[in-house]
Amino acid sequence: MPGLMDRLKGFTRSPQGRKLTDTARRTASDPRRRAQAGRLLGRLRGGRRH
Repeated sequence: MPGLMDRLKGFTRSPQGRKLTDTARRTASDPRRRAQAGRLLGRLRGGRRH
């Protein structure tokens, strides 16, 4: 039974995995999306302290 890393590598090499990776890369390069992700991470880390 292949390990988790082997399965992930196999997925990223598949056509579906490459498409998903490309979409994620494009989304991450969008400044508005980066700011949105930063705000979400801040909330998850316990932001919005009063």
